[in-house]
Amino acid sequence: MKLIRRSAYLLAVALLFQVIPAKADTRVVHGTSLLGDLKYSPDFKHFDYVNPDALKGGDVRLSAVGSFDSLHPFILKGRSAAGLGLAFESLMAPANDEASTYYGLIAESVEIPDDFSWVAYTLRPEARWHDGSPITTDDVIFSFEMLKTKGHPFYRAYYANVASAEQTGPHTVKFTFAGGLNRELPQIVGQLPVLPKAVFEGRDFEETTLEPIMASGPYRVMEVDPGRAIIYERIKDYWGADLPVNRGRYNFDRIRYDYYRDQTVALEAFKSKEYDFRQETAAKVWATGYDVPSVRDGLIITEEIRHEVPTGMQAFVFNIRRYLFQDRRVREALSLAFDFEWANKNLFYGQYARTGSFFSNSELAATGLPSNAELDYLQPFRGQIPDEVFNKVFETPATDGTGNIRGNLRKAQRLLKSAGWTVQNGALTNNTTGQAMEFEVLLVQPTFERVVLPFAQNLKKLGIEVRVRTVDTAQFQNRIDEFDFDVSVQSFGQSLSPGNEQRDWWGSANADIPGSRNVIGIKNPAIDSLINSIIEAPDRQSLIAATRAMDRVLLWNHYVIPQWHSRVFRVAFWNRFSRPEITPKYGLGLFTWWIDPEKDAALKQRAAEPAK
Repeated sequence: MKLIRRSAYLLAVALLFQVIPAKADTRVVHGTSLLGDLKYSPDFKHFDYVNPDALKGGDVRLSAVGSFDSLHPFILKGRSAAGLGLAFESLMAPANDEASTYYGLIAESVEIPDDFSWVAYTLRPEARWHDGSPITTDDVIFSFEMLKTKGHPFYRAYYANVASAEQTGPHTVKFTFAGGLNRELPQIVGQLPVLPKAVFEGRDFEETTLEPIMASGPYRVMEVDPGRAIIYERIKDYWGADLPVNRGRYNFDRIRYDYYRDQTVALEAFKSKEYDFRQETAAKVWATGYDVPSVRDGLIITEEIRHEVPTGMQAFVFNIRRYLFQDRRVREALSLAFDFEWANKNLFYGQYARTGSFFSNSELAATGLPSNAELDYLQPFRGQIPDEVFNKVFETPATDGTGNIRGNLRKAQRLLKSAGWTVQNGALTNNTTGQAMEFEVLLVQPTFERVVLPFAQNLKKLGIEVRVRTVDTAQFQNRIDEFDFDVSVQSFGQSLSPGNEQRDWWGSANADIPGSRNVIGIKNPAIDSLINSIIEAPDRQSLIAATRAMDRVLLWNHYVIPQWHSRVFRVAFWNRFSRPEITPKYGLGLFTWWIDPEKDAALKQRAAEPAK
């Protein structure tokens, strides 16, 4: 973000941080926000969306699909177990009723200079590992260095502009930045997972393990059944239990994740009371799969909980490393064969809205024609980006929902012909190479087959042969990590304050790094520049304009076929829980719930009664 001049700094920092004065050129803060003032003062006691007096106790069973072979979630190798975030902590913790806002967890305060060229985190002296030893500055520096050099590629991209970390006081670590002004970096550093240096000495950081790694969070790994189940137990003397960011949270004594082969099996297990809580992602299942006696009798509660989480982009994703998909006209033509309106009516019971932005459900989504502020970012790339960015409103292809999409298919044929593809002997063929167009759609959920097969039938009318292949979660992730796919389904979640993570998704430097989130393979100098403009935006309005500009370039390049989104969490749970009166805007808040003894006893009694 462009350098904030001294004369404008005091106004800017008032919008970014609630401050405690320190010295003239820095501010010491108890929390950071990229959108405005902090909601919670330095002496706040707890978040508004918790019950600080929630009962502790009880066992909860949750589910996961697939398998796992590692308890090390910070590296590319292996598939880590569900729930490990319950054990590990970062310097700061998010507030789920404020967008892009963090408060002290392992760190008690943050010092930030006027020019945002560094940040210093002061650790809480009482912060402890599970064995009782203190969390030190050495642990923080070690964590940063390991994650940046040997961690998952995500961390390497995320911390790319964090140049160094050094101890500057008994409990203080200073991180120095490189690459110009970047207002987001202090907060990015606050998200650093802190790992115990002593545990990793003498072992290879990049190797998977099924031995629990000592951590500092509210839970520890209690029991592991490799690939099948993992159990966490609450730390009774957890060092951070009374911190404002933790009070009223983490109320269950034990949390067990059981693994199931697929979602169909998992649903039947839930209805048989094999686990307690389920978040439903399939619209058809939500509409038809819960019409069972336990729901009708109130033993299972089904509920839609509204949220304000940016819904980002879920889409069919092209691997543009493949020759077939390197022409934008081909990608646009294929998008014309996806009939969302028919799918929403016949498969989804009308529960979804079509996604038309990589930043959907937020003010960051591009709408209408570019504003003057957006054009300032786009004009330098005339001739390098699609002309439509400047003079057309992006709209996803629409149909009448009857299944008749002849008009769209005719447009697709014209686009394919202009790109050098014509039908020969019933097959869409490249006029230069003689290669027939055929490709595979890689899936991990069998429920998606009912979406892809009608899409494939429409493509067949264009002379395109499509194979649908569903694999287990481990194979799916390995193939995505190695970019070994033609088309797949991916989700790109977004926050209300995009920044450095955009490099990992769309940046040219990450396109050839196995395991990076640039699964599409985008190498576009204009997008690289727009990412930098987002990161370097000097204020909120500039950030919005730069993000909308990049959104337009991504959309008009047709790197994906947008799918759909919902603005509710669809949840089903056995009626043994109570929860706070306030639901956070930007999260489900499951770990603010607690086991209600009266409901639990009533449920056990009714479940034991003979069926009528």
